[in-house]
Amino acid sequence: MGEITGRKVLFITVSAFSVIIGVNLVMAWQAISTFPGLEVENSYVASQSFDSDKAAQLGLGWTLASDYDETGKALHLSFTGDDGLPADVATLTVLVGRTTEAQQDQRPQFDRAAGVYSAPLDLQPGKWMMHVEATARDGTPFRQRIDLFVEG
Repeated sequence: MGEITGRKVLFITVSAFSVIIGVNLVMAWQAISTFPGLEVENSYVASQSFDSDKAAQLGLGWTLASDYDETGKALHLSFTGDDGLPADVATLTVLVGRTTEAQQDQRPQFDRAAGVYSAPLDLQPGKWMMHVEATARDGTPFRQRIDLFVEG
């Protein structure tokens, strides 16, 4: 090994920083290309009706219970009212996906039987999230995000 000159030190320094910057650029690109994006278009506008929306949802008195059947590959949702009876849900939409990417997002179609909404759904092991949006017969919206863990 020869003498360390200013030129060698410069080459080592530039090489090291090039690797660091290159890795950071690749990681930033991966993060941006897989992230699903915003929860709401404009957080200020959404905040203006948050308290009234929350009060209306709490006024419904609904409780949502979810269950994922790993052997049957099905998702079950049940809405109950304050009286313990099934809630009168007018519309139901559910988004099921990973918390960090949108590539595996699914919108299952539910069938109702005996007050329980069921949909066939094949989820791989890991952490999933559900955005549940339902509407009562009087038009009151019900929204809830639920974390779901599927074991292997």
